[in-house]
Amino acid sequence: MSDLRDDPDRPLVLVSRRVVTPERVEPAAVIVTGGRIDRVTAHPEQEGTGQAGMGQEGTGQSDTARLPASAEVVDLGDLAVLPGLVDSHVHVNEPGRTHWEGFATATRAAAAGGISTLVDMPLNSLPPTTDPAALAEKRAAAGPQAHVDVAFWGGLVPGSEERLAELRDAGVRGVKAFLCDSGVPEYGCFAPGDAERLLAATAEVGLPLLVHAEDPVTLDRASREVVAGDPDPRRHRTWLDTRPAEAEIVAVRALVDAARRTGGHVHVLHVSAAEAAELIAAARGDGVPVTAETCPHYLTLAAEDVPHGATIHKCAPPIRDAANAERLWRHLAAGDLDAVVSDHSPSSPDEKAVEAGDFMAAWGGIASLQLGLPVVWTAARERGHDLADLARWMAAEPARLAGLDRKGAISPGHDADLTIVDPDEPWTIDAARLEHRHPLTPYADRRVTGAVRRVYLRGRLIARDGAPLDVPQGRLLPDPAGDADAAPPTAPFLARDPS
Repeated sequence: MSDLRDDPDRPLVLVSRRVVTPERVEPAAVIVTGGRIDRVTAHPEQEGTGQAGMGQEGTGQSDTARLPASAEVVDLGDLAVLPGLVDSHVHVNEPGRTHWEGFATATRAAAAGGISTLVDMPLNSLPPTTDPAALAEKRAAAGPQAHVDVAFWGGLVPGSEERLAELRDAGVRGVKAFLCDSGVPEYGCFAPGDAERLLAATAEVGLPLLVHAEDPVTLDRASREVVAGDPDPRRHRTWLDTRPAEAEIVAVRALVDAARRTGGHVHVLHVSAAEAAELIAAARGDGVPVTAETCPHYLTLAAEDVPHGATIHKCAPPIRDAANAERLWRHLAAGDLDAVVSDHSPSSPDEKAVEAGDFMAAWGGIASLQLGLPVVWTAARERGHDLADLARWMAAEPARLAGLDRKGAISPGHDADLTIVDPDEPWTIDAARLEHRHPLTPYADRRVTGAVRRVYLRGRLIARDGAPLDVPQGRLLPDPAGDADAAPPTAPFLARDPS
C-alpha cells in the first residue's frame, strides 16, 4: 500500500471485525471514495447472511465485490477502526510563543496520537486571536505545517466584544473568555457578573461561548490564606489549595444562571471539580443550554500521588483527588460531561520550573496531546466502558461542539478520517518519543493499553505505528475552497436529545 495514497479518488476499503459506528461496535467494511465515507456495509464474513453493517438489511450480494477493480482493500482483522479523534482544546501557541509549541510539532503529535482534527485556542499566541487580522496571521502560520486538519476558536477579551460578528464571518467556531486571570497579560478577563452580557452578545451572533470558569474573588481569598501559612512551594498541595473547588462552583453557577436567562449556549471548559459537574447536570435537566468537557488528567491523575517538585502536573484548574476523579467518571458516563479533550498547554522546561520544582512559579498546563487516546482508554475499559464511549467522548462530541459536521463519526458523507487502534496492546509511554516540542508529560513511564496503528485523513494515510508521515496533509477549516464546514456552530449542537 502506498503511504501517501497519491490518488485519493481510488476507492479504499477498510475491513475490520471492530468498526466503531455511531450505533455500535460491529464487524464491517468502510468504503471510502474521494476522501469521504461512501458507505459502511457488511463485513465480508457476514455478506449474504442478512447481517449488514449500520443496521441495513443484507442483500445477499457482496458490496466489496461490486467495487471497481482498482479498489484498495485493507483487511485489519481485529484492529479497531475508530473515527479520527477531534481534540477541541489545544493551545498551539503559534505565532509568538512557538518556542513553547507550534503547528508543526503540535499537528505531528496529534497525528501520532490518532487525532485527525484539532481546534486551536486563541491564546497563548501573539497576537491572540481576538480579531480577524490575528486569525489570518495564525492561519498563514498553520497552513503549510498542518499534519491534521485545524479549526480555530476566537478570543473574547474586554474591548473585543464588537468584533464577534467579524470573527464569526472569518470562520471561528466559537469564542473563549476567562472569568479569572488568564496567566498572560495580553488576554484580559471578565468578572462572573459579566456572564449575562457576554452570553447575550454571543447568542446574537450565533456562536457558543467557551469559558474558563473560576471565580477570581474565591481564588484571591484562597491564595492569601495559603501565602499566610508560609507553605512549601514544591508541594502540589500548595498549588491545589490556591484553586479550591469552590472557585469552579461559584463561576459555573453564574454561567448557568446567565444561560438560563439569555438562552445563550455556554460551554464550560476543563471541568475538574465534581461539584461543578453536578451543577451542570442539574441545569441540563432543566433544558439550560450548557455543555461541558473534562480532560484526561482530571480523570486519570490524583493530587495525592503527585510527587514533590513534579511541576509537570501543574494546571488550572488543578488536579484534584482520586475520589473526585471517580465522580467525574460517573458524570461522564451519565452524559453530564460531553467530551474529553486534552487542554494541551505546553511550555519549555524553564517556564515549567522543572529544575526548581516550584509549583507557584511554574507555568500551568499539561502536555498530553499525543497521549489522550491510550490514557483515557486504559482507564475507561477498567470501568466497563467500550470503544463506542471513547469515540463519542473524543470524536463525535468535540466535533459537534465545534460545528464540524463532517468530522467525528464513521458515517456516510463524513470525511474519511479514521484511526486504527489495537485496543488490547499494552505499552509503556516513553516521553523521549513524543512529537511535542518539549517531551514533558506527567504520563512518562505510565503503563497503558491501546496502540495507534494507522491514522487516515480524508482517506490518506498520515501516521503509521505512532509515527506521523513527513508530508503535511492537513487543511484549515473552514476550507480555503469554501466547501468544508463553512457554517458556524449554532443551535444544532444543542438540539440533540440531552438524554
